Amino acid sequence: MSRPLMATATVEPPQSLITVTHVIYGLHAASLITGIITAATVVAAFLTGWPSLIAVILNYVKRGEAHGTWLESHFRWQIRTFWFGLLWVALCLVFIVATLGVGLLIAWLPLGVVGLWFIYRVARGWLRLNDRRPMYE
Repeated sequence: MSRPLMATATVEPPQSLITVTHVIYGLHAASLITGIITAATVVAAFLTGWPSLIAVILNYVKRGEAHGTWLESHFRWQIRTFWFGLLWVALCLVFIVATLGVGLLIAWLPLGVVGLWFIYRVARGWLRLNDRRPMYE
């Protein structure tokens, strides 16, 4: 059974939950910036950096409060961004191990795409949040 799109959600979330959602996007953005300006990669900083890990925990703690509001789609978007990114990185690592390290020569390409995808997902989600719009319209 598929879930309906949140565009039909009529309940307005409390301002405090909107603020928490901004904080979560900000934490993810902080991890991305860390990956861009330091020796860490964007992917590593997003998946293992403290700001992103705290953001994912906040997502799980607060998502029940967002149920039935247009923010519910943002929480789903943020959680899926983290877990699908982790899946793609795990697949790249399996490929590298399966090819006895030779795959490292080309694994940087999909990892770079995942990094760009993280940046896109955080930027798109935060912009839609600023417009007070659900993710899936």
